[in-house]
Order: sequence, then structure tokens, then C-alpha cells
Amino acid sequence: MDLSGKVAVVTGAGRGLGRAYAEALAAAGAALIVNDVDAEAAAQVVEAITGSGGNARSVVAPVGSAEVADRLVATAVKEFGRLDVMVTNAGILRDRVLWKMSDDDFDAVIDVHLRGTFTCARAAAVRMREQGTGGRLILISSPAGQRGNFGQSNYAAAKAGIVAMARTWAMELARANITVNAVVPVAATEMTRTIPAFAPIIEESERTGRPFPAWLRKDEGLGTVEDAAGLVVFLASDASADVTGQAIGIGGDRLALWSHPSEKAVAFAEGGWTAEAIADSWRSGVGAEPETYGIPAPKVPASDVQGA
Repeated sequence: MDLSGKVAVVTGAGRGLGRAYAEALAAAGAALIVNDVDAEAAAQVVEAITGSGGNARSVVAPVGSAEVADRLVATAVKEFGRLDVMVTNAGILRDRVLWKMSDDDFDAVIDVHLRGTFTCARAAAVRMREQGTGGRLILISSPAGQRGNFGQSNYAAAKAGIVAMARTWAMELARANITVNAVVPVAATEMTRTIPAFAPIIEESERTGRPFPAWLRKDEGLGTVEDAAGLVVFLASDASADVTGQAIGIGGDRLALWSHPSEKAVAFAEGGWTAEAIADSWRSGVGAEPETYGIPAPKVPASDVQGA
């Protein structure tokens, strides 16, 4: 996993998962452009990387616009001479149920997550194709985009779209030897701290320094942000040259490959289907085993519930 000589951009790298990705890439030898809207947070990450012997610069700007995306790529080229890896991690939350979600709530999340991923990936792809030496686009998605999540129609739609873009761009950029993959991480972040079943366990771990229980790391695939960083380093490396168009889950002790949507059950009616014919056959035909929806509630062992 030697990334010496490679240059990476990580958006939303001031804290949480983004910081873990940036620091892991730097530890593997890559030079980093650290992007965040929080200048102090970005400066702290740059200081941590350079203090450990790495190379890093910061760009303080909100992703979404083409101008910011172009600036990130231009800074990488100006400071380090090239661009090899783009990690689109920046994101925000504006959680509301459908009937309470405003246009601004929806647009803000779509602009940062979906448009920000698009503009940053586009700018990176243009530069990587010009260089002619391939590259890596690593797009950060979420389980909410794979299954849906209550109160997150904006976030879930954006994260689902990110996986769809990864599969599309993997085809479009294959000839340029640019791989495109979506990472589906689960980690103890500000968002997961709001989940009632997880909050007391995360708080206790932070207070006592004890690791997360084995059931949480394995069954729920929830660990620290550092647990998710190894996948990003792998996808940035030469070892993943043949991995593209995939949605890959990571968290705690769990590594998983998400399937793409496919037809689960099929039925045929000569001449086509009327509404009545569908109603007559639905529950015994293609609708006999409907798909689940939403992220499953965690199964917390009784001992942990009592302990919390």
C-alpha cells in the first residue's frame, strides 16, 4: 500500500471520516489537498499530517460549484504537480420527514453531496485523462442510499445517486485506466451518535477508552472512523487497479460488497398485464416476498441494554 509519489484530494476532510481518510492516505505516502469549510479544522489536519512527516495543503471552500472543484484540482497540480486520487467525502445533513422538508433543506444536501461529487469527479477526470496515467475516483456513499432511512429523503437520494454515478463513470473512464468506486462506510460519527441504540455505547467508549463491543463491530459493522480508512487506501493503491464500478461497505470488523439492483421475481402474461390481472396474481406471484426497506434497527444484546 505504498502511495509515494501520488497526490490525493479529500473533500470534507476537516473531521470525522474525511480526516481519517486524509491521514491514512498521507501515512501511506500520498501528498494531500485537505478540503473543508472550516479553516481551523482543515489547518489542524494539515498540521497533523506535516507533523508526521507528510505533505499537505488546505483549500477552504464549500464543494458543489464547478469553480471550487476546479480550484481543488488546480491546487493539487500547482502544489504537487499532478492528481491521482479524488475522494468525494464532503457532506451535510438537513433531516426532515417529507411533509416538513423545505426546498432549501432538499437543495442544500443535494448540492453538497450529489452535485459536489459530480463537479469534483468531473474536474479530476479531466485532469487524470490529460495526464494519461490513470487515476482513482473514490466516492463516499452511505447505507441510507442503499436502503433508505427515515427523515433522510434528501440524503438517501443523493447517496443512491452517488452509487449510480460510480457505476456509470466506471464504464466511461475505463479506457483511461481510471477506476471509480463507491465506499459505503459505517462509523461512530456525529450522525451515528444520534441513533438511540448506538449513542450510549459510543459515549461510554469515548468516556472510558474501552473498544466497542464485538457484536457492534461485527454484527452492525460499526467501528471507529479509522476502521473505514483502510478501504480508501486500498482503492487508491495500485493493488486495486482491477476494482471498479463497485459499492463496497466498510465498518468495524465488516467488509462487504453491495449488490446492484436486479430483478428478484418475474412473471409473464401473454398479451400483457391488466391492472386486474396484476391484482389477482400479485401476492402469490412476483409480490409474494416483497423487499424490505429502511436500515434495519440494531439488535442490541440485553447485557448492553442493561449496562447502558
